[in-house]
Amino acid sequence: MTDQPVLLDRTGAVLTVTLNRPHRKNAIDLPMWDGLYDAFHDAERDDDVRVVVVTGAGGDFCAGADLSADRKDHPLTRMHRVNDVALALNEISKPTIAKVDGVAVGAGWNLALGCDLVVATERARFSQIFARRGLSLDLGGSWLLPRHVGLQQAKRLALRAEMIDAAEARDLGLVTWVRPVDELDSFVDSIAAELAELPPVALALSKRLLEEGASRTLREALEGEARAQTVNFATEDAPAAFEAFLTKTEAKYTGRWAVR
Repeated sequence: MTDQPVLLDRTGAVLTVTLNRPHRKNAIDLPMWDGLYDAFHDAERDDDVRVVVVTGAGGDFCAGADLSADRKDHPLTRMHRVNDVALALNEISKPTIAKVDGVAVGAGWNLALGCDLVVATERARFSQIFARRGLSLDLGGSWLLPRHVGLQQAKRLALRAEMIDAAEARDLGLVTWVRPVDELDSFVDSIAAELAELPPVALALSKRLLEEGASRTLREALEGEARAQTVNFATEDAPAAFEAFLTKTEAKYTGRWAVR
């Protein structure tokens, strides 16, 4: 395996981004922050990529930021780089899936929570470990946690910095699916392949509507839905879906515009 901190592998329309510092449980140092930013930024702009999977090498997802790394830059400069990664992940319009085995703690857990879907093994463990390191939440944790579990449970997870297992994370709504270790790869592959075959523009619009809906009034959400549907009608995908429904065939979705 290469010694690059972030590995990229594209199979069809699915890009897998692998954190590759297994000797440190994939703790994120500066080169990895840079690699993650570049991977997410480039994935958004690559029309051949329709799904992004984020995972870790060596049996762990991510142990958070590498606090032992040599740091010569100003702390605020460093945190702005962390923020750049969180925003780049959030702004990917394509479906994103976190594939989690082993530990996902601190920024590592928030990296997973920044994805649209989270698939974890039965042995995966999660913690907002920050308080036990004398730190507060980062990589979007203060925004992500309350949106997933509400303010009270978010405070519990952040203030106690406890370790929870995959089953509890799923019960809290922080993990989408839990699977045995030997089924993780095949299950994520099947979900990613399914999403890659669906209409990309429609998925991107639904993703953004859901993310924005929590801070909108019903009237604003409805207006957003109306604008989004208008965009869908201007692509080749909606007519293809209607035709497939009528003829009982499978549609092929391109995401191309029907209006020239």
